[in-house]
Amino acid sequence: MIREVITYPNKLLRTKSKDVEVFDEKLHTLLDDMYETMIAENGVGLAAIQVAVPLNVLIINLPNEQDIQDKDDLIEAINPVITHKDGVQINFEGCLSVPGFTEEVKRAQHIVIEYFDRYGNKKTVEAEDFIAVAWQHEMEHLTGHLFIENLSITKRKKFEKDWRKKIKSK
Repeated sequence: MIREVITYPNKLLRTKSKDVEVFDEKLHTLLDDMYETMIAENGVGLAAIQVAVPLNVLIINLPNEQDIQDKDDLIEAINPVITHKDGVQINFEGCLSVPGFTEEVKRAQHIVIEYFDRYGNKKTVEAEDFIAVAWQHEMEHLTGHLFIENLSITKRKKFEKDWRKKIKSK
């Protein structure tokens, strides 16, 4: 089922998500719905809070070399934690909860993440480059932060001004 993606400045996006304690059918339904929603919205990642569920759950599905989002490549991460980060990279990022806006954001180049899959199995993964960006972006959502909070004061003020204009014109 496709769920509604909540958008800035919805206060729920500021919520710190809680750890999943039960790996059950309800969680599986949430993950399946998140996948359908992300694909329908042309996203590459989605955190549960973006569909108004304050749980430490995220999914990532980057396009492959053929520019196809293969479901076999889908990452479903429950209660993820970054245990190591190093290096620096700067990339343009966008967000389904801040539609139509992209900006350069500085992130770690290389990270190590520990998380659980949908069945409660513990996993550890290393990520570099764009997949590391996706992990860091989605994990920020779980702490109640949006990528726009990483912008310089000048860029953030410009964003707020442009965003208010955009909302008024709807």
